[in-house]
Amino acid sequence: MSGAKNLAEIIKSQIKLEGPISLSTYMGLCLTHPEFGYYKNSDPLGKSGDFITAPEISQMFGEFIGLFIAQAWIDLGSPKEFNLIELGPGRGTLLQDAFRVFSKVENLTSAMKLILLETSDVLRQAQKEKLGHYNPIWIDEIGDIKDNKNPTIIIANEFFDALPIKQFQKQNSKWHERAIGIKNKKFAWGLTPNEIPKDAFPSNIIDAQDNSIWEVGFAGLRLMSEIAEIIASNGGAFLAIDYGYAKTQTGDTFQAVKNHQYVDALAEPGMADLTAHVDFEALSKAATNAGAVAHKLKTQGQFLSLLGINERSEQLIKANPDMAKEISAAKQRLISDEQMGSLFKLLCVSSKELIPFPFGEN
Repeated sequence: MSGAKNLAEIIKSQIKLEGPISLSTYMGLCLTHPEFGYYKNSDPLGKSGDFITAPEISQMFGEFIGLFIAQAWIDLGSPKEFNLIELGPGRGTLLQDAFRVFSKVENLTSAMKLILLETSDVLRQAQKEKLGHYNPIWIDEIGDIKDNKNPTIIIANEFFDALPIKQFQKQNSKWHERAIGIKNKKFAWGLTPNEIPKDAFPSNIIDAQDNSIWEVGFAGLRLMSEIAEIIASNGGAFLAIDYGYAKTQTGDTFQAVKNHQYVDALAEPGMADLTAHVDFEALSKAATNAGAVAHKLKTQGQFLSLLGINERSEQLIKANPDMAKEISAAKQRLISDEQMGSLFKLLCVSSKELIPFPFGEN
């Protein structure tokens, strides 16, 4: 135990001793501090939490992720043993819905070794209640499976957006890292004095206008490299579902959400969910450099439509006519460009012999 009353005290003490801290350090402390971290002490999902993810909106989302997994397993030759890994499984809702599909595919569940990457004790308990009868193994980091050589399918829904990022800002034609310090006893933004060499930036970012902000998620890039190495070596596929942009670009997307509302990200460390948009181009390059194949992005709307969400919603309405409005509204929320349909994107990474459906489709 630290003896501090809250995380703000701990961070302020660190800044007073060592100087301003990077945004990545701040995010890491806020989200995963062993005593006061956001993910260590809360169940952030659903109406009673701070945000709602796609699996909580409709069972159809998890079912179609299940269909993706089942088809990938079949395309791998239906191996007698394979790893199914979910990164940050939340309450286990996505996989619970996916298993509805698995039950219709002969030998899939008996071949599956279920592995859940989760650091929250609260969420591990929720996952145990929903998925315990599938005998999952919990891990703290992807490297924990490096000696496992089974074909591997990995799913990550809204995982990369919560990994720590750094921000850099251009001022007087020079790039500096943004840092968090203290001003008038409150946390405040500032710039580090040292100029960052231009060759550290992507070519399309170097000549950005003054005051432009560029974000880079080194933690996400390292994780993607590790995942891609596993996929390339073992055979398999990785599917990342998140909100973000297809091409590397400037912009400040760092945000905090509490009780379904945007709040000041520096106001209450450890008490709100912190995220940033995912740079899918950077992740794709990291995967390719690690020896895997990064397939062309699809929007969530494209992915779900190609897999048959319109037909599935009609089936559900026919079976539950009194819930027709709710089912239709959930479908629209998932696929409409005005809601989640185009903001959320899916990046599929695979071993070289595999083109997972529907990523070979236009």
